[in-house]
Amino acid sequence: MTLFALDESTCRDLAQAHGTPLFAYHRPTAAAQYRRLRAALPDRARIAFAVKSNPHAELLKVFAGLGASFDCASGGELTRVAALELPKGMTFYAGPGKRDAELAQALAQGARVQAEGWEDLERLDPLATGPLAVNLRVHPASGADESNRIIGGTGPSAFGVDEEDLPSILERASKLHHVRIRGLHVFAASNQRNAQTLLATHAMVLDLAKRLHQDFGIELEQIDLGGGLGVPYTESETPLDVEALGQGLKDLLEAHPWFKGELILEPGRFMSASCGVYLAKVIRVKESRGTRFIILEGGVNHLLRPLLTGDPFPVRVLGRSGAVRPATLAGPLCTSLDRLGDLDLPEVAPGDILAFGTVGAYGFTEAMGEFLSHPRPPEVWVG
Repeated sequence: MTLFALDESTCRDLAQAHGTPLFAYHRPTAAAQYRRLRAALPDRARIAFAVKSNPHAELLKVFAGLGASFDCASGGELTRVAALELPKGMTFYAGPGKRDAELAQALAQGARVQAEGWEDLERLDPLATGPLAVNLRVHPASGADESNRIIGGTGPSAFGVDEEDLPSILERASKLHHVRIRGLHVFAASNQRNAQTLLATHAMVLDLAKRLHQDFGIELEQIDLGGGLGVPYTESETPLDVEALGQGLKDLLEAHPWFKGELILEPGRFMSASCGVYLAKVIRVKESRGTRFIILEGGVNHLLRPLLTGDPFPVRVLGRSGAVRPATLAGPLCTSLDRLGDLDLPEVAPGDILAFGTVGAYGFTEAMGEFLSHPRPPEVWVG
């Protein structure tokens, strides 16, 4: 997997044609990621692209054309996916704070609701006009360990039903008129690049599903394993072995012959990250008490991930090479929070262009786009 979907020549041409700062995306890279994952997975595994990672209409069209389903986490994302005019059953609707209107929207759209707790189940029941199959999200007592817990992890969580509370929830749900729990949803990892770690979590989920089936008689049509498929952000990081992941999932299905339904995977970052590049010019370079600051025309108003996780995106200086030394990347915002990372970079000067790779996921739409009222950067598609 490449960290930069576009070469230097293409980046320069795009900067010349559209100006900077600029987000540029490469359709063939996104399509290749989907095809590689699809080829590795068992037939009974469905890919539901996590729209939150990048909701751009052009990207959704790429994945829809390849047969993907979609994982939505808001009414706005449901609306974006509705524009694709997909058959019913191709959309999932998740989120810890669903509003009544969004639940109604999801049902009207034919989306499968991932219920986060009793409140979702109770409010869905009167909205249904007949038997309504839903998936119940469970927050497991064990799962993948993570250094940065954004969504996954096993501590206290706003997401799902705690595993230890399942008996009481299922007892109450059995008395509902229309809603029937027919699926299990677990999301216990984020940006995990070790296939065996993911598979250990998935094995835990299938064991949990088996207990639900045996102890409570729940007929599961779907087991949603969530996302968490990671990507490298540096050359030294090893990419996820999707072939090993796919073979491991096939082995898990064989080990659970009682389950005849489908597995759902919700990759977002894995499918979209590598297709994006962000271009920004250097405005100033200054030394301050032993620190070299490279001040750019865009900052956390365009890329927030480095501030959230402490990890920068991969960066190249177009047309520059040679010896490198430490630098702190700062944006134009009037706040000391506006930092894009500490990296080793060659000498740069005002007017140079920096290319940030792997920004196709959790890029502009995750950022503080309205803060300080800087103009919105254009987004262009290539290929």
